[in-house]
Amino acid sequence: MKIKALINFFLFISLLIQARAGYSICADSLTPIKFPMVVASPNSKLKLEIRLSPEGELSYSFAANSKILIENSIMGLSGIGKPSPASVSRRSIRSVWKPVWGKRAVVPEQFNEATLDIKTCTLIVRAYNNGVAFKYEFPKGKAINDLTQFNFKGDYTAWYYNGERPNIGPEKLTDCDNKRLPVMTIKADDNNYLAIHEADLSWGEPLVLQSKKRETLFTIASKPNNAWKVIMYGTKPGELVDSHLLELLNPPPLKDLDYSWVKPGVAVWDWRIAGAHVDGFKYNMSLPSWKRMVDFAAANNIRYLMLDADWYGPEFGKDSDPLKGGKVAQVHEIIRYGKTKNIGIWLYLNDVGGRQFPIDQTLKQYKDWGAAGIKYGFMSGSPAEKNERTRMITELCAKYHLLCDFHDGPVHPYGQMRTYPNAVTREYCQAQLDGATVLEPKTFVTSVFVNMLAGPLDMNNGLADLKQQGRTHSPNYSANTTLVAEAARTLITFSGVTVIPDIPENYQKHPEILQFIAAQKMPWLESKTISGEIGEYIVMARQASDKTWLVAAATNENARELDIPLSFLKKGKYQALVIQDGDDADYRTENESYKTSNINVKQSDIIHVKLAPGGGACIMLKQ
Repeated sequence: MKIKALINFFLFISLLIQARAGYSICADSLTPIKFPMVVASPNSKLKLEIRLSPEGELSYSFAANSKILIENSIMGLSGIGKPSPASVSRRSIRSVWKPVWGKRAVVPEQFNEATLDIKTCTLIVRAYNNGVAFKYEFPKGKAINDLTQFNFKGDYTAWYYNGERPNIGPEKLTDCDNKRLPVMTIKADDNNYLAIHEADLSWGEPLVLQSKKRETLFTIASKPNNAWKVIMYGTKPGELVDSHLLELLNPPPLKDLDYSWVKPGVAVWDWRIAGAHVDGFKYNMSLPSWKRMVDFAAANNIRYLMLDADWYGPEFGKDSDPLKGGKVAQVHEIIRYGKTKNIGIWLYLNDVGGRQFPIDQTLKQYKDWGAAGIKYGFMSGSPAEKNERTRMITELCAKYHLLCDFHDGPVHPYGQMRTYPNAVTREYCQAQLDGATVLEPKTFVTSVFVNMLAGPLDMNNGLADLKQQGRTHSPNYSANTTLVAEAARTLITFSGVTVIPDIPENYQKHPEILQFIAAQKMPWLESKTISGEIGEYIVMARQASDKTWLVAAATNENARELDIPLSFLKKGKYQALVIQDGDDADYRTENESYKTSNINVKQSDIIHVKLAPGGGACIMLKQ
């Protein structure tokens, strides 16, 4: 007995050392399944309970802090037979994930898992401290329908993704009588928030939800896939924004792939500059303008220039050759010039060119030219086809060391930036300057709590001239923000490439705002949603790679005053640059009015800011 005790003691010490070093601690056991079966989060606050009816039907309920939020919801697939539970194995992981880039440098990875052998398929259930997830493992194409339900306990309020349009919501669950697209963000009450999405969608049709009027039951309208069904949870909506649950449900990168070349950052963009006149110079999408943009980027620690459509010919033209057409010689020159200034160049590629010419050859050639990434637009095909093609292009881009940004109704993000860190952003939103209709202030402060939960977004915020007069691609509406809110949105919107749309001279008119944007040096060391309410306002803090803290606030159409506590700072004295809307600022009238101040602050201080209607505030904190 003494020898056995000694062995157990040394095993315990070994596991403790591994845990301190950041390794996983796993405990596997294989036992017969006994129902009801509970999988609880490591902190025991979240519980997914699975039951089996006498008729052989699996169901689950979800509770947070002892409050049931989802009840009596069916699990399973049709077309593969009824489940016949045989055994369950369990394991627990206590580790950390250090992403190549993301919201923070170190992410705890802690969950409890149960794997159920139910004969017809394998059911895997995980519980994290900020949500639960489950998935079915089955042969591709065997299942007919996904029977999974989300039977909410009450008539909660929900918001949904809605393409390149304002989000749907706020909408009571019982008022929904149609299909809905995730992310589905839900307010159960003031202390309970949920989000429904999926993770690790390696094949199949992306998730579509549906419900009937006067019901709180949601089912799945899309065909079965192998993704995780995810229920994110937070006591505040900002906890959903700060979550890494989707990424953690994706596998790590293949061990033989090196992603040290992936560098997130800010990019200038040639699409909205075209047609602008300044000091006798007219901007357009060609080499002289590109060089001015590169020079500006280099002078302000901005990492990239993004070239948009038509550089290789009309983007929808079947004969437009993405390797030989149009301004390809100028593209070669700007890539070469960019390298002399340490500025990477992104290249646009339309799906027409991507399909008319061999995609592997095209992407390899872009790598050989020295391009930094691709912006892929207008992908065609069914949802399942678009999903698998998106993944294929992402994999090829990883192979050829290209970052990628998918636009124009892309497949929703699902945490793939863990497996493919080069998947830095998508236009999974109504973008500020890339859609046909105006982005309303309330849409922005809804999207950050809905669309942005899925992953990094390309929203094109950051105008420095809100009139946009004389632009070739000028929208037929004015920007519905203030100048300060435009800058604030560049920080609030999580993205691996923050694409700003204006010309250098307009940023140079506002040196403090340019200083705030240029200070967004990624990868972020830390991010924290300080406060916010869906559709109302948000306050976000991020720590840049040089340890500078940046804080941004944005509001809807209503003016508001906010107290921003600085408790996220370490002890010491800081110099704060505070940029806020002018006293007469209003997104409908005086939208370029702002004021700045410099103050000394410390961790225990609170900064009070006033936000104009549609306005914002920006704070930069340095020791």
